[in-house]
Amino acid sequence: MEFLGLLTFCAVVDEGGVLAASRVLHTVQSNVTTRIKRLETEAGADLFFRKGRNLSLTPEGKVLLEYARQILHLEKQAKFAIKQSLDQGGEIRIGSMESFAAIRLPQVLLNLHEAYPSIDVKINANTSRELIHRVLMYELDCAFIAGPFAHPDLITRTVATEELVVVQSREGKRADTLIVFREGCAYRERALRWLRQHVSLFEVMEMGTLEGILGCVAFGLGVTLMPKAVVEQSQHKERLVCLPLDPDIATIPTLLIHHKESSMQSGMGVLGQVLESPAVA
Repeated sequence: MEFLGLLTFCAVVDEGGVLAASRVLHTVQSNVTTRIKRLETEAGADLFFRKGRNLSLTPEGKVLLEYARQILHLEKQAKFAIKQSLDQGGEIRIGSMESFAAIRLPQVLLNLHEAYPSIDVKINANTSRELIHRVLMYELDCAFIAGPFAHPDLITRTVATEELVVVQSREGKRADTLIVFREGCAYRERALRWLRQHVSLFEVMEMGTLEGILGCVAFGLGVTLMPKAVVEQSQHKERLVCLPLDPDIATIPTLLIHHKESSMQSGMGVLGQVLESPAVA
């Protein structure tokens, strides 16, 4: 049984009807009715006697109400226990693409530290593909990856939108080599798509670090595709030139992902309020 269904069921009982419950839950009546019908299907029994708009609990409904209230109470206790754990030095494991780690993660971590001063934060920088795998395997609580992306076992939230640009040296040397991250990087996939659309022939060179790629480009060893914000904050920015791309390649969202079955301190549970702070996106 879904938690939202039990919450809706208790609201209908407490408020005396579907309309009043919908107001408390800030939703429409049809949503409340649908949740109750789904809950009855899952329970295999009618939960209410219905006479016009009047509702009264069936014997089965009274049994479920007792358990539903216990579950809702446990949920409140869990939230309180988690907050205590975080306040007293809990741990959260965050994964991040290297580009997000370089330009946006510091602000996220500052906001997180201000909200939970004693929390122990573990950071893992990796490719989007590897970060997705580690979240699915519960090795990370959450991760910042490049989208678009969807998976039935993961919950995603868009936290930023990056503009990819072609980056080359101001001196214009060796523009026939495309320098990219290793396989599994979403930016690499965009770069290779751009390469397939390009008339000129390119060699492909792989490198493992953000500044390593931009450093090679700055000294004329090739070109790359990189978020514009990354280039603007690079130590090599004075030696680099950014060229625009078509929107279908240039626009790429950054997503926060976490497993739908992870604990509440994971992903959106902890970082949700942190990401509401300014200067993150």
